[in-house]
Amino acid sequence: MPDVHALVNDFLIKLKRRKIEGSKATAKVTAEVLRSFISQQRLPNTNQAGALIDAVKAVGEQLIAANPVELAVGNVVRRVLHIIREEDLSLTAAAIGGLSLSAGSDDEDDVGHDEHPALSAAAVAAAARSTLRPPSLQTLLEDVPHTAAVPHTSSSGGDSEGKSKSADKNSSTKRLKHNVIEAVNELIQDIVTCHEQIAEQAVEHIHQNEVILTLGSSRTVVEFLCAAKEKKRSFRVFVAEGAPRYQGHTLAKELVTRGLQTTVITDSAVFAMISRVNMVIVGAHAVMANGGVIAPVGLNMVALAAQRHAVPFVVLAGIHKLCPLYPHNPEVLLNELRSPSELLDFGEFSDCLDFGSGSGSPILHVVNPAFDYVPPNLVSLFITDTGGHNPSYMYRLIADYYSANDLVLQRRSAS
Repeated sequence: MPDVHALVNDFLIKLKRRKIEGSKATAKVTAEVLRSFISQQRLPNTNQAGALIDAVKAVGEQLIAANPVELAVGNVVRRVLHIIREEDLSLTAAAIGGLSLSAGSDDEDDVGHDEHPALSAAAVAAAARSTLRPPSLQTLLEDVPHTAAVPHTSSSGGDSEGKSKSADKNSSTKRLKHNVIEAVNELIQDIVTCHEQIAEQAVEHIHQNEVILTLGSSRTVVEFLCAAKEKKRSFRVFVAEGAPRYQGHTLAKELVTRGLQTTVITDSAVFAMISRVNMVIVGAHAVMANGGVIAPVGLNMVALAAQRHAVPFVVLAGIHKLCPLYPHNPEVLLNELRSPSELLDFGEFSDCLDFGSGSGSPILHVVNPAFDYVPPNLVSLFITDTGGHNPSYMYRLIADYYSANDLVLQRRSAS
């Protein structure tokens, strides 16, 4: 079994050096690293879920700091933390339910059973809500009626009871880790198959003889368009070239190879061509909690043109791209600046880039942002691996996949 610390450090180095880029790749590797970390984590006898959450938070904080622009890393870390809380809550509720049933069966023949009623639904809910407060197991056992306890008949019985408690603790630890790892495996499978799940919905949104506009190079968009093509839908795709990296050229070549009618246009021609378009379909780097989108640079211009001409603006994104933070949160790094060499040839513009005489600063500045922010009012529909959703529905998805306690992972520094 590989050393989990070496595995984490290797992933940290790859994130810092940008060896792993893209939301799907980083999300998948993050989930795999956390799965290995959880499987080798040793937990205490009490407050096991709390200890596991603290350990995952500590590793997750390092992973996020390694490359803050890759928001999918933080998303997966928060998803895993939510999984731990949900599995611990499920085990606690099952344990309380078993104790309640046993108490009720023991009290059937007890004349004074009214003096010790079984646990109510409110007590079960209160205990479940406090499941992460140490010592959670002890607190739950203290709330059990005395009639539910097994009477101590002898010292040997007490020894056997101690052994059984120790065995129960070990089994509960294994059960918690097993359930969490199984749920993380399902998360990894969802990340791997998100393209296929989204592509299955293509035939519901793309119709015959339509014109689709896209910008940037997105594997999700490619699979979505090709899935519609395989369903015998005939349509044309306008591809904006996506300067300065010209990812649209790569996308256009792949679409032509797979048999789609494709037209490449310049980014500046989007407004002129948008009146011929029936729908804009694009990918996303991240989807924020307010329904806004962090997307390749240039997409805000496309969204404004689509709104001006009443053209639907559809965003394809896997659930692992859904970020529970808002754009104004200080933890969110909305953009990064890429190399100026993508815009200008240093040899050709060397004179302009020289430092001014005595000023100590260059004459020519080059700014090359990687992303745009598209506000939610410009987005018509999100298509995810769980279906289509309006931007105003993002808050509900966040409540399903994230816990409010895990939105900010940075721990307080000791003063």
